[in-house]
Amino acid sequence: MKSGISFLSVLLCISASLLAGPKSKPRLVVGVVLDQMRYDFLYRYAERYSAKGFKRLLREGHSCENTFINYLPTYTGPGHACIYTGSVPALHGISSNDWIDRVTGAKVYCTQDAGVQNIGGTLKAGRMSPKNLWASTIGDELRLSNNRRSKVVAISVKDRASILPGGHLASSCYWMDDTLGVFMSSSFYAKNLPEWVEKFNNQMLAKNYMSQPWQTLYPLETYVNSTSDDNIYEGKFLQETNPVFPHKLSHLKPADIKKTPFGNSILLDFAKASIEHEHLGKGEFTDMLTISFSSTDYVGHMYGPNSIENEDTYLRMDVLIGDLLDYLDEQVGSGQYTLFLTSDHGVAHNPQYLLDQKMHAGYLFAGTLKTDLNQRLKLKYNVDMIIRDISENFIWLNDSLLNVIGLNRTQIIEQIQADLMYHEEIQFAVNMHDLSRIVLPEPLRQMAINGFVQRRSGDILLLLNPAWLDAYSKTGTTHGTWNPYDSHIPLVWYGWGIQKGQTFRTVHMTDIAATLATLLHIQMPNACIGHCIPEVIAE
Repeated sequence: MKSGISFLSVLLCISASLLAGPKSKPRLVVGVVLDQMRYDFLYRYAERYSAKGFKRLLREGHSCENTFINYLPTYTGPGHACIYTGSVPALHGISSNDWIDRVTGAKVYCTQDAGVQNIGGTLKAGRMSPKNLWASTIGDELRLSNNRRSKVVAISVKDRASILPGGHLASSCYWMDDTLGVFMSSSFYAKNLPEWVEKFNNQMLAKNYMSQPWQTLYPLETYVNSTSDDNIYEGKFLQETNPVFPHKLSHLKPADIKKTPFGNSILLDFAKASIEHEHLGKGEFTDMLTISFSSTDYVGHMYGPNSIENEDTYLRMDVLIGDLLDYLDEQVGSGQYTLFLTSDHGVAHNPQYLLDQKMHAGYLFAGTLKTDLNQRLKLKYNVDMIIRDISENFIWLNDSLLNVIGLNRTQIIEQIQADLMYHEEIQFAVNMHDLSRIVLPEPLRQMAINGFVQRRSGDILLLLNPAWLDAYSKTGTTHGTWNPYDSHIPLVWYGWGIQKGQTFRTVHMTDIAATLATLLHIQMPNACIGHCIPEVIAE
């Protein structure tokens, strides 16, 4: 049945392509990712959205209402890699934000690269590249299709949210330094920052934005879709007594703009400057701009999805989307660009908030679990620290220790699985070294397989009970699970070549790059397993 649907999809996409006649293309493709935007945020605050932002996209574009992530875990690195490669971690290699290399034993950040230098900013923030990404991106394929005459520019305040979408052949790639609040790059992309980036940084916009307190966009009492302003579920900024408006920001470092909605504002400023100075959409060939707005993620982590801060961030984001569309109409031309808006993952409710509503929820604290399991293992094997780490929803065994003393990995894993039966927060503990015997309901089984990278994933995948979090704090929230609150994301298409309407059947994050490839008449990324969404493409 699935193969029949896939074959039909291919035929429909080919038909749509043939009916389109001459292979005309948009001047510019704009990929917009709102980090941590859960699907329902398109509608939760809709009564306060303007006609020019999200509502314009939904009114004039095409929304895939049931778009899901089809791998685990659901984090920023693999999310951005998946959107632009059309592939899953097992194939594109970005297993999570961080991992332990099973060959060298070293801890690895997904975009770290000691072989490059910073261009602008600081050395630590600049030793980054797409080296760890094994697959090509849709931007790579666009440049390969015309001998690199298309421009691909990738920007974000978060390094991995710029580098992974930009791929290996990006014309330029910029992210924000972690301390200075300026945009920077690495020697992987260029020898120097362009003059226009230097001038942009010299304006010190981050400091200017942070000089004023964060006030709500509308009167505080009108934020009826959120919990009260002062509550126990939210984190606080440095020197704050309570997590309440107005939030004073001037004492924070400039890069802390990422943790406020103004991180999205400065990124839009930078996006406009990129379009202008890189002359995007002005050449003979289609260009691409990837914009990942990461402040939605930082705010969500600190305050949670039910906070006034989260609501205010999305109301402000709606204004920015309207501003971006108006700017693209003016600079590129109405109907001359194709834009898609999606997210890299969703977000869970704060567990304590759910518990207070008399719902089933709770916390897993990885450090406590690691200590408990290591103590149990020591009693049985008389060896300490058999478990090296518990993070990113994986348990990592201490490979060097096991190899030295000759412990049997299979027996250790089975013992850990037996011990985990006593932990109510864990629903499944999956041995990732025996994929043929994974016993999980579909589609969880396939998500686990899709997310497993043998060299970069842990030994045991932990699937928690619904609404339980692997938490670093009891305030705020996080993500990473298979559950719909983490895996159900928005996907809205707009502009050139897009058929107005809605699609209600299930599609996947991997389908985005495949659909773009069909729309642009280019090759799919080289590890793409997604399918074109034919309903999206105008005849």
